[in-house]
Amino acid sequence: MSSSRPAAVVVLAAGEGTRMKSATPKVLHDICGRSLVGHVLAAASELDPENLIVVVGHAREKVVGHLAEIDPDVRTAVQAEQNGTGHAVRMALEELGGDVDGTVVVVCGDTPLLSGETLLTLASAHSADGNAVTVLTAEVPDATGYGRIVRDGAGGAVTAIVEHKDASDSQRAIREINSGVFAFDGRLLADALGKVRTDNSQGEEYLTDVLGILREAGHRVGAAVAADHREIAGINNRVQLAEARRILNDRLLTEAMLAGVSVLDPATTWVDVTVTFEQDAIVHPGTQLQGATHLAEGAEVGPNCRLKDTRVGAGARVDNTVADTAEVGPQAKVGPFAYLRPGTRIGLKAKVGTYVETKNATIGEGTKIPHLSYVGDATIGEYSNIGAASVFVNYDGQDKHHTTIGSHCRTGSDNMFVAPVTIGDGAYTAAGSVITKDVPPGSLAVARGQQRNIEGWVARKRPGSAAAKAAETASREPEGEG
Repeated sequence: MSSSRPAAVVVLAAGEGTRMKSATPKVLHDICGRSLVGHVLAAASELDPENLIVVVGHAREKVVGHLAEIDPDVRTAVQAEQNGTGHAVRMALEELGGDVDGTVVVVCGDTPLLSGETLLTLASAHSADGNAVTVLTAEVPDATGYGRIVRDGAGGAVTAIVEHKDASDSQRAIREINSGVFAFDGRLLADALGKVRTDNSQGEEYLTDVLGILREAGHRVGAAVAADHREIAGINNRVQLAEARRILNDRLLTEAMLAGVSVLDPATTWVDVTVTFEQDAIVHPGTQLQGATHLAEGAEVGPNCRLKDTRVGAGARVDNTVADTAEVGPQAKVGPFAYLRPGTRIGLKAKVGTYVETKNATIGEGTKIPHLSYVGDATIGEYSNIGAASVFVNYDGQDKHHTTIGSHCRTGSDNMFVAPVTIGDGAYTAAGSVITKDVPPGSLAVARGQQRNIEGWVARKRPGSAAAKAAETASREPEGEG
């Protein structure tokens, strides 16, 4: 076990976040495919703590339910009344038994840009320096609203953290701020929390007061400065949420590009933290990649695509497409303007073309569905061609049914396949057919009424119309020589 491994990481997530103006608890708002608290937990998990505990309060049922979904091993402590950060940490220590031997790291649940690397640096510095408490700080362009780091004039040691509302004019001029992230000696923290007073403008127990208490008791108080001040930014409103999303998205795209992915326009490309790429993938402008989406080597996506939980095979091309929980095989082509719904599996070198919608459909190698079709609840074999304007009629008003089309089939335009139905290998179906019965291999199915021409109908039913005049003119013109 590393000496810097914390005994516990405490995540503060009890606040209401009224400035978000939302029915959703602040820490559950999403950026780049994770909730705010989910990002914090991911960073904290890189410390490999013995205990990971989240302090919940406002809308705690929702928050606890979310935590159970994303990390069932996370423990929770309840802060029934929001009486300050110091009170919240006391609730966490009580949940852990009240006496924690080792390092306790405290982080805020609304800091999604905080990286595991920065937390590791904090924990390592705390352990190496033998501090009673180490605070993560940053120098920011605008410190409004943040607690200021007050240092002594000689060695620069941290003497106090003063909240903005309690700070003097000279203290408000300080640009080094408290991130709200600390590493404490667990036993000293528990003792100091019992001495925190509430004689401040909010009448709350400030965790930051622990620093002064420990310093007055002769213990060492240190600081670790974050390399990038943006990491410690908390989210309090929708504007800050959007700013954090942009920063995190840029970070993710930079990592992808440095790994060999071509992102042609990062400003209009959005990705989730769970998206993965292989070398030489290409992402065109206006593309959103979400969830567990994966682009294999040489895959090309966009412009104007939204792919969620979708795998795109090596060398495949996806253009102007929406896809959800789909698989696009190597060298396949999709779009433009296709919609791949859950359960779609497109084989090697297959094609799903313009204005084609698929759902729960397996499309074999080399098969083409070029135009204007709906393919639902279907299996299509290899090297078949589905004619334009075809519909797989899979729903009878109560149940869904399956259509099977074999390999090397040629189905005509404007076909309706009324499931359940099977088209055998090598079979053809005529244009305009409504297929309600199985078609044997190698057969031609024709299922349409005979054409009947009623001559003179326009002249009788639409006399004087433009159509009638055109027909009359055409009937007087001599037939061309052939």
